[in-house]
Amino acid sequence: VQLQAFGGGLVQTGGSLRLSCVVSGRTFSRYAMGWFRQAPGKEREFVAAISWSGGTTYYADSVKGRFTISRSNAKNTVYLQMNSLKPEDTAVYYCAADTVPTVARSPRIGDEYDYWGQGTQVTVSS
Repeated sequence: VQLQAFGGGLVQTGGSLRLSCVVSGRTFSRYAMGWFRQAPGKEREFVAAISWSGGTTYYADSVKGRFTISRSNAKNTVYLQMNSLKPEDTAVYYCAADTVPTVARSPRIGDEYDYWGQGTQVTVSS
């Protein structure tokens, strides 16, 4: 399974970006997917996650109401629409796949994910 994230860039405060993560493999529709981020000098943190069906989504409190996670199982792609961006959103954003999602696994915990993309830089200027 390979994940490729793209769509990052430099944007001003209040702007928007849409990240995409394309996943290889024929069973993408069975994977739960997540987005995490890591800012310089900080630990990786959970941003958003979506169930295999797309019917359930999860968000960090810091992005709730501003970010939207979605997926297209037909395109093997998960998206992160980021609106009203703030300087504190500046980080490298990583997508991740949980290939064996179960009720017992928490979508907010990075260690629950099996595969990770290479990351895409998001920089929000003030």
